[in-house]
Amino acid sequence: MSFSHHLFFCLNQRSNGEDCCDRHNAFALFEYAKNRVKELGLSGPGKIRVNKAGCLDRCADGPVMVVYPQGVWYTLVDQDDVEEIIQSHLINGRPVERLQLT
Repeated sequence: MSFSHHLFFCLNQRSNGEDCCDRHNAFALFEYAKNRVKELGLSGPGKIRVNKAGCLDRCADGPVMVVYPQGVWYTLVDQDDVEEIIQSHLINGRPVERLQLT
């Protein structure tokens, strides 16, 4: 595997007025995660990759992020949620239950 963890942030935009992750600050949360992972020295081959994704089909739960290879789905509200996922799940191997989607 090229990365220990691969994060996909839904950044889907809908112009028809329907709800989407983009309307819930998803891009800013993606940028925060990407910058924070780099800042902590966690990015690069064999480490963590943070990616944009199109629709992950969980619009009502947005913003949404999924972490692979575990396949853990999260709903996020703010940068504190992203930071908690980075510290708990990515660094210490403990998924954040309160933010998980079922």
